[in-house]
Amino acid sequence: MSAAVWSEHISMKTMAKSISLTDVLFAKLEARILSGEMPPGSRFPSQKEIAEEEQVSRTVVREAVARLEAHGFAVSRQGSGVFVPDTVLYRAFQVTREELGELSDVVKLLEMRLAIETEMAALAASRRSMADISELRSALRQMTEVRDDPLASAKADAAFHLAIARATKNDYYVRLIDFLGIRLVPPRNLYLRDQPQREHQAYASKVHAEHEAIVEAIVRMDPTRARSAARRHMQESLNRHSELSELLSHAGAPQDARASRRK
Repeated sequence: MSAAVWSEHISMKTMAKSISLTDVLFAKLEARILSGEMPPGSRFPSQKEIAEEEQVSRTVVREAVARLEAHGFAVSRQGSGVFVPDTVLYRAFQVTREELGELSDVVKLLEMRLAIETEMAALAASRRSMADISELRSALRQMTEVRDDPLASAKADAAFHLAIARATKNDYYVRLIDFLGIRLVPPRNLYLRDQPQREHQAYASKVHAEHEAIVEAIVRMDPTRARSAARRHMQESLNRHSELSELLSHAGAPQDARASRRK
């Protein structure tokens, strides 16, 4: 093994260990906060104190605390330190990229979407305007134009569902779907992985047909039909990814969705 390859190998092992230690420390601090051991308003120990107590580096402490801040469990105050915020028990709902790192997590998100998007489509069908129809059809055209690009397709797909949310005339749906954004749509590469191009094209055609059925029901102002079309679309996606997750689990293969997104 060359010196360069060995150096890269050591670097990767060090990074993996750092990530693992950060995960452990994050979980420990989160548990202390949720249990009330560190109540709202309390000050975090210094980085040095945490590092010594947990036998980790200050880098690990910084990364864990940064993640706590991102999740609403900590807040930095200039010159005073890091504190547990008073609003910690009422922190905003979040779905971070880290939480969608594995296929099993994507399946959980799809289960949530199944419940939300069926009723969202039904409301859109009963409240849509002509402007909404135009936006939905424009989103469909965009999906067709970029169907050969998995990442662009996922973005166009997210825009399509945001258009449905707008058609409900309910700002809370719009805010939720806008927040989830690209997380809404599992990348095609995650499901198809190393399948040939024809499989990607068949997949894109099937999803497009499912979307067309939703739009048609919304255009006709048929809530029952829109609800059924949206449920069918979401259930198909959930089934596909659940089956893949089970298959990989039985095969002992990694389910890392982040690796699949890079393909």
